[in-house]
Amino acid sequence: MKIIIFDDDPTGSQTVYGCPLLLNWDEKTLEKAFIKPSPLIFILANTRSLSSVLAIKKTREICSSIKKFFLRQGYSIEDYFYISRGDSTLRGHGVLEPKILAEELGPFHATFHIPAFLEGGRTTENRIHYLNGTPVHETDFGRDSVFGFSTSDLAEWIEEKSFGKIKAKNILHIDIDQLDMAFNNEDGFRSLLSFLLRLENNISVVVDAKLPHHLKTLARAIKLVSKEKRFLFRTAASFINSLSELPPNPKNSADLASLKSKNNKLEYKPGLIIVGSHVKLATDQLEFLLKDNSCKGLEIPVSKLAEVFALEDYKNEIQELEEILLSKIDDILGIKKTPVLYTSRVEIKFSSYSKRMNFGLELAKFMAILVGKINDKFSYIISKGGITTQLLLQNGLNFNQVDLQGQILPGLSIVISNTDQNMLPVVTFPGNLGDKKTLLESFKLMELDYNS
Repeated sequence: MKIIIFDDDPTGSQTVYGCPLLLNWDEKTLEKAFIKPSPLIFILANTRSLSSVLAIKKTREICSSIKKFFLRQGYSIEDYFYISRGDSTLRGHGVLEPKILAEELGPFHATFHIPAFLEGGRTTENRIHYLNGTPVHETDFGRDSVFGFSTSDLAEWIEEKSFGKIKAKNILHIDIDQLDMAFNNEDGFRSLLSFLLRLENNISVVVDAKLPHHLKTLARAIKLVSKEKRFLFRTAASFINSLSELPPNPKNSADLASLKSKNNKLEYKPGLIIVGSHVKLATDQLEFLLKDNSCKGLEIPVSKLAEVFALEDYKNEIQELEEILLSKIDDILGIKKTPVLYTSRVEIKFSSYSKRMNFGLELAKFMAILVGKINDKFSYIISKGGITTQLLLQNGLNFNQVDLQGQILPGLSIVISNTDQNMLPVVTFPGNLGDKKTLLESFKLMELDYNS
């Protein structure tokens, strides 16, 4: 049974490999994806970059395309698992998106909320979601200017994000003890199956997880009852791995990094790093990276861009800024350093939520189009930030679909185009992943010459 994942940014495939990531959902693109042997199909909806109104519209559009495709192909909507993949630090439209999917692809007997991302230190216990042992609402992610929240109790978080329409007291809970019992003995597993079989009316269920066997046990039980019960999932990346049961990736980090493209002399071209994410962790990683003498930073002046975008006709100003930045990138390449293109770290204040979201999209699009004009100069790109990466793939490199090769570090995936026209590998680097050294580590991995 294939698993269709609606990914709210392009980094949710960070625990799997060998599957297509769709940036478009027309019939031709869907057909190519469905004939691939992988059990997974990721649809990169990029809804985290959108307002709630636009996220609803886009989700419905994608569902409509899928249903029309199924009808023409004679597929049944009930023959697939559907996952709304969201952020493991709870940013995004985490309650709204599964609600729309339930309306479009349901009915379902339950919606499971499973934000654990074990590879990145995100765990859930007694309904409380943690980041490396700290309740997530106490971290910078909980104070996000767009998607902030006041509680790490997932039932209360669902009530908060549903504006009280889903009451915490009515939300069910699968706890660690229940999953451990199901893992350790058959009576415990039968009890879990019985619990799943009793679920009705798309009830919300919060799932604890601290160790891989918690998610694997739940996935096994869900598959066994899937002919009798239809479930919807809002999850981070770890549960996708458990449900798909992929074997270990035969490609290691060296294999993945060696996908870098070469010039006519069969020498590796230089790399490029772009950083759009504005979370504090991304800034810390950027600062640490720029201490390395083989890199040189180039700042995109965000305040200047905001002024330009406010003009009625800003084509000439944008072109002038592009020319300046492209010239500076050439200068960096001329001194044999790796360009690090990054947006100013100061966050601009806007009069409304929608204006902030729109500016973020325009900024990411500007960076993507800029890189797209010179992508043939590089052997690889490391792209930091979900929205940044989505628009790089879609608007900068003009891909309809990419193939996920695997992870060069835990949670850091590498993708390539599924056409022969451009084999430029892109490392998709989530804004919230790693410690201050991780960006530098990924750069060093990609810079190694595995043929020497």
